[in-house]
Amino acid sequence: MADTKYTKDHEVVHIEDGNVAVLGITAYAQDALGDLVFVELPEVGASFEKGDEFAVVESVKTAAEVYTPVSGEIVEINDRLNDEPEAIKISLEEGWIAKIRMTDDSELDALMDEAAYNEYLETLD
Repeated sequence: MADTKYTKDHEVVHIEDGNVAVLGITAYAQDALGDLVFVELPEVGASFEKGDEFAVVESVKTAAEVYTPVSGEIVEINDRLNDEPEAIKISLEEGWIAKIRMTDDSELDALMDEAAYNEYLETLD
């Protein structure tokens, strides 16, 4: 996905349509969390600044805050995660957390593309 960017905190953002971005967590974060038991979703209409906590993913091991890589307003949430938190692991297309209407798409410039993210992951081992 050429329009997909990553953070060092293992969030992923995919530009879906113009200024709407799909927010989720990477496979690395999913594996680190283990079996998921709950996802606390943001509210539609809520506004966040880049770096704000917008969701929490809870597993049998821990709870992890999820931070938005871009500023904007939540326009849709993935209700499926209320009943199936493990769906977050299927794919970004099915396991996204929220969609956000970005207020400043230049914030994407500070994020990593897939190649840079994969290089970053190699430094974590």
